[in-house]
Amino acid sequence: MDVLLAEAGVPYDLIFQLEDINDEFANTDVVLVIGANDVVNPAARTDKSSPIYGMPILNADKSKAVYVVKRGEGTGYAGIVNELFYADNCKMVYGDAQAVLTRMIEAIRSLGAAAA
Repeated sequence: MDVLLAEAGVPYDLIFQLEDINDEFANTDVVLVIGANDVVNPAARTDKSSPIYGMPILNADKSKAVYVVKRGEGTGYAGIVNELFYADNCKMVYGDAQAVLTRMIEAIRSLGAAAA
């Protein structure tokens, strides 16, 4: 994952190592997942028959709420269904990530303006 983040221009000093941050997901109110599939699939922890069982994943499913932004309903590299996408705490938002995030930011800003 570090390589992908580096290719996206994320400064290395802003990247947390999985083992250093993973337990923190249980203490978060909201997790925003953009375009990920296999790296947030709880089947890696829970389904011994899954081809990704035992693979290190981000424990995004442990958050109170998860919003997943994806272009469509496709599967990840492993080609399997992501259990997270059907969890009660997960909402799917389909569309171009930049456009979706712009709308999300505007919505949050309007909440702050209404409260002021």
